[in-house]
Amino acid sequence: MHIHVNGVPYRVEAEGQGPALLLLHGFTGSRATWEPYLTNWTRHFQVVRVDLIGHGDSAAPPDPSRYTMDRAAADLAGILDRLQISRAHVLGYSMGGRLALSFAAWYPDRVETLLLESSSPGLKTDTERRARRERDEELADRIEREGLEAFVLYWEGIPLFASQRNLPEKVRQALRKERLAQRTRGLANSLRGMGTGAQPSWWEHLGRIPCPVLLITGELDQKFCRIAEEMKGQFSRCRWRTVPGVGHAVHVEAPRLFDTIVMEFLLHQGKFPNS
Repeated sequence: MHIHVNGVPYRVEAEGQGPALLLLHGFTGSRATWEPYLTNWTRHFQVVRVDLIGHGDSAAPPDPSRYTMDRAAADLAGILDRLQISRAHVLGYSMGGRLALSFAAWYPDRVETLLLESSSPGLKTDTERRARRERDEELADRIEREGLEAFVLYWEGIPLFASQRNLPEKVRQALRKERLAQRTRGLANSLRGMGTGAQPSWWEHLGRIPCPVLLITGELDQKFCRIAEEMKGQFSRCRWRTVPGVGHAVHVEAPRLFDTIVMEFLLHQGKFPNS
């Protein structure tokens, strides 16, 4: 179904019954990211999958300012309102994790638990953010100049996804299909409005997020393991799980273990220690 919030049509799927579980995919992804988990997760939760602005079957407005984190977070609140959901468990991957964290910071009363896969609170200094915004703008220009197919070929080859070269061909083809289903304008404007350099830095705010938090990283993704190690000490209630032998996209590279980690946390989160 499509839900119109703040003037933008979002593609949203809500399946299952029980407490709400809001799923936020990463850059170049869509609600299809989470399809392998639906059979199990919908047994326990009302699973809400959203194509983020500029992705999948949601709208891709021409104005980059429509993609900013604060407006995307407000859209999520509007989607939950339309579904009559007051609070939700929120799971986000990479860009979706940065949005999930931003949503928890701006709307703490709407978040039951927060699950962040390969995510960060942003960059700490203005200098770092300015340099990253410049790189994101260059990449956005490249997407528009060279087109989607050339960008996907480039994106698949960046070091962040090196471990995905070991995936079965069927899995790699599914990832490529999801990426190629995007639009150049949506991806470019997502980088401009929702990129790491454009988002607020939440490092000083982590201790004020009241809900239980789960951090998930892949052992081979050393950058995000370092970020998670630092983040863990600043949340008031946090658990960090590192999955051996995989990289940035744990949900793709180790789906059975990812499923187990997520469900154990969600079904028993009240018993998790701060460890």
